[in-house]
Amino acid sequence: MKQETRLPRNGKEGALYGAIICTLTVLFMVSLNVILVFGEFNQEAALTIIKMLPIFWIIAMIIEPVLIGRIAEKLVKKFTQPTDSFNAKILFRILFTVLGMSICMTLIADIIGNGFSSTIFSNFLTNWPRNFLIVLIAESLVIQPIARFAMVKLHASQDKKSQAVVL
Repeated sequence: MKQETRLPRNGKEGALYGAIICTLTVLFMVSLNVILVFGEFNQEAALTIIKMLPIFWIIAMIIEPVLIGRIAEKLVKKFTQPTDSFNAKILFRILFTVLGMSICMTLIADIIGNGFSSTIFSNFLTNWPRNFLIVLIAESLVIQPIARFAMVKLHASQDKKSQAVVL
């Protein structure tokens, strides 16, 4: 039986796959949200982005595999059948992961940016729908395909090496 080449096959590849997705998503969303706060891209916005990237990357790399990814995987199993296509399962996984991560990261970003205040709920209602929709589109059309392409290239390289060893 042929192994799936678009997804990680082990924990090490899973960490790489997750790091690619996390890095691209955090880079895109932190940049977008900082630019929206500043109203333009300038030196101060760039410095803020550079400062915030490692913080949000670490938070996302912890929250996704420990909490949101596990919940998303359970929901995918609940809403799909073994006979469903790869694309159907991936789209459900993206939807559930983006739903959970956008909620968590929108709340965390507001707390980091503004502290605990009475505006957390109203800020969330304003920012979350935008963040959810933007990251859902970016994940579905750009970020996830890039990560899957990286897995295909990695597996092709591994398969080529293993064939060379057999010969």
